[in-house]
Amino acid sequence: MSETEVKRRPGGRSARVRAAVLEATVELLGVQGLAGLRIAEVAERAGVHETSIYRRWGTRENLLLDALLEVSEQLRVPDTGVVRDDLIAYARDLAAFLATPLGYALEHALAAAGDDPDARCARDRYWETRASRSRQIVVRGIERGELPDTVDPRLVIEMLVSPVHFRVVLTREAIEPEMPARIVDALLGGVAGR
Repeated sequence: MSETEVKRRPGGRSARVRAAVLEATVELLGVQGLAGLRIAEVAERAGVHETSIYRRWGTRENLLLDALLEVSEQLRVPDTGVVRDDLIAYARDLAAFLATPLGYALEHALAAAGDDPDARCARDRYWETRASRSRQIVVRGIERGELPDTVDPRLVIEMLVSPVHFRVVLTREAIEPEMPARIVDALLGGVAGR
């Protein structure tokens, strides 16, 4: 077989290295937190050379964002059959995730990331992934007639999660158990009241 006939296997070495590095990053974040994370320790734990990490991610912040994006994609999108209950559950799950060391690290990595193309791409990927999944809550509410069809699903989700992110990143206040319901009721009162 000639070189031109050689096919790359999906999930080959590159995918294994990426998975090992991201897993090592998440594990070390859980143990040491954001401030203590070092590329050399990630490389050692993942069984790769530091240059492999720098070649692929460029900076520690880009590595953090990529690893934490993987973790954040595990946030469930509830489907209880009632838009209010779905939004409350989503906000509660988000608040619970952000209260973990990994969630805290994600928020601060996103906030601290620079404006280089890799960081912008990571932030865009994060928000687009989250928005495309979570706006289904609102779409289902529109389809069931619980919300008017003029509602912008992405805007509703942004309005829901913004106060939670604000508290975690800027004011560093605790998110009280009743806060998600209060946010949802205020939001739905404004959106559905039109």
